[in-house]
Amino acid sequence: MNEHLHTALRLAAAGVPVLPLRAGKAPFGNCRSCVGNACGGRPNMKTPGPCSCPGVCHAWAAATTDPDVLTSPAWSAAWQRAVTVAYHPGAAGLTVVDLDDAAAVDWARATLPATRTVPTTRGEHWIYQGTMTSHNGVRPGVDIKSTMAYARYLGPGTGTVTALPDTVRALAVKTPAPIGPAPHTAVTVPARAGGGGCPHRTPVFLERGIAMAVQRITQATSAVHATVYGAFLAVLSTHGRCGCLTDTHVARLFTAAQAKGETARHCVEAWANARAALGM
Repeated sequence: MNEHLHTALRLAAAGVPVLPLRAGKAPFGNCRSCVGNACGGRPNMKTPGPCSCPGVCHAWAAATTDPDVLTSPAWSAAWQRAVTVAYHPGAAGLTVVDLDDAAAVDWARATLPATRTVPTTRGEHWIYQGTMTSHNGVRPGVDIKSTMAYARYLGPGTGTVTALPDTVRALAVKTPAPIGPAPHTAVTVPARAGGGGCPHRTPVFLERGIAMAVQRITQATSAVHATVYGAFLAVLSTHGRCGCLTDTHVARLFTAAQAKGETARHCVEAWANARAALGM
């Protein structure tokens, strides 16, 4: 049996979804039926697994624990060309802190709690129990690979896997630049009307604003965190001082953001950052 397939089947039996990587440590390209995601694709899904085609398609989303899929003719051909095995950490309930060089490793040893470590070509993978959204370049030489990402399998490593710490989650929380106002343009906020009355024309105005913000978040295909922040900022700049926003409205925004992969903590922090930007 092919060495990479043997490794993949062993990992799959342990509940770790796997996929082959070709030369360049990249996933295999989509099959003809899935080129350009014509099939609907899986890249925007949050669960692993190929689409209905039999090919090794859609990068991280192709990762599977099904031995029948892993040994199917299409996958067997891919294993013959594979240079290594990868896995989807998030689907296995894991987060990989990818430390790309010695400086990053030194930083991790001084900053992060000990966990299982795996040597890489130039650095180390630190593996934690727990999932989060994946982010590249959270600091020099450090990437986070968890949901909707793949990591190379480089061996079992040493040490005991420990719980994902808030220190790692905090690395992915950044305050993006506000979306909408041009640089150096002041953001205007409606003044609170005398006696606390709402200055807007009708409740429909607020409902339309919330619906547009939810749609903006839902349709985001990239830079989701920045899009969420921009939507929060837009809602707050229009409705944040008049007292018409309710917990129900905020919950709708947070629910839309979490459906795109944002954590509850990220939502709270993005909301707080937007309020701070508007001086609230």
